[in-house]
Amino acid sequence: MTPIEVDVAIVGAGPVGLAAAIEARLAGLSVGVIEPRSFPIDKACGEGLMPGAVDALARLGIHPPGIPIAGFRYTDAIRSAEHRFAGGSGLGVRRTALHDALAARADELGVTRVDTRVSDVVQNAGGVTVGDVRASWLFACDGLHSTVRRLSGLERPPRARVDRRRFGLRKHYTIEPWTDLVEVHWVADAEAYVTPLAGGLVGVAVLGPPRTDFDEVLGRIPELNARLRDAGAEEGLRGAGPLRQRSSARSVGRVLLLGDASGYVDALTGEGIRVGLAHARAAVESIVGQPARQAKAYDREWSRVSRDFRVITSGLLAAAQSPLRPLIVPAARAMPALFGAAVERLAR
Repeated sequence: MTPIEVDVAIVGAGPVGLAAAIEARLAGLSVGVIEPRSFPIDKACGEGLMPGAVDALARLGIHPPGIPIAGFRYTDAIRSAEHRFAGGSGLGVRRTALHDALAARADELGVTRVDTRVSDVVQNAGGVTVGDVRASWLFACDGLHSTVRRLSGLERPPRARVDRRRFGLRKHYTIEPWTDLVEVHWVADAEAYVTPLAGGLVGVAVLGPPRTDFDEVLGRIPELNARLRDAGAEEGLRGAGPLRQRSSARSVGRVLLLGDASGYVDALTGEGIRVGLAHARAAVESIVGQPARQAKAYDREWSRVSRDFRVITSGLLAAAQSPLRPLIVPAARAMPALFGAAVERLAR
């Protein structure tokens, strides 16, 4: 195969990888996206885009088909707390529809696709080589279990001695959405996210510990179980995890980690895409900046755009995995201003 030379090589063609490719092309850089999977690429996720993610996609010229989301509702068997976004709405978008929209925009801008798997990463002062692709910079956008993160020596093992891993499971149901909110149903050891989608569908994502049984969790949520009992599941169960991933740094030399590859806390607050899009913008802006400050510029901006997500989600996750868990929904209901402020902070 003839070697491919580009300004930026991107490993992983999920939403963050394609967004980074589009950002780079809009900045005038040549781009090669390395991805062995066929399009569109699906993933077990909540499929709700926060308002900030909708705005970030629009800036890139991307308007995926979906249904407006007005806010969030946290609920348990007794009570609920909800907050409606103060500004623009979010969007419930099937992951495959989002991927199709991103891929079409990337193709329109002339992004090169490279159908191969990554088995080695070699870099020096002048660039990075991945298989037959030679680039000035490499963006790792290859997800929770990033191969590039491991090959670059940036993998960081979990520090907890107790197994607190969490996993995600998702199904789609053929039923008209009954609300314009994302519903988060809390039970003793898991949550069920219900996202309204276009085309008479809802997506249900269950997050919980190892060996979580999707149907068993729904069985402990009578209201939701009753709604879905007669609805058809559009496809089989899809899973992802463990969700918590750590990296020792966000860059090394000319390799930058973006999105889930750079480290992931949990999906409790639903803004993973928004943060990943911010990583993509920061990465491109850093490599077209002052050469002597590029890596530091990205690390600094990564910390800034990820801070709210990591602090709020880490705090909520710590409470959710502690004796305080039963108090989360009551606290949100008792302190609506604080609950709303947290949702707004994450939404933008």
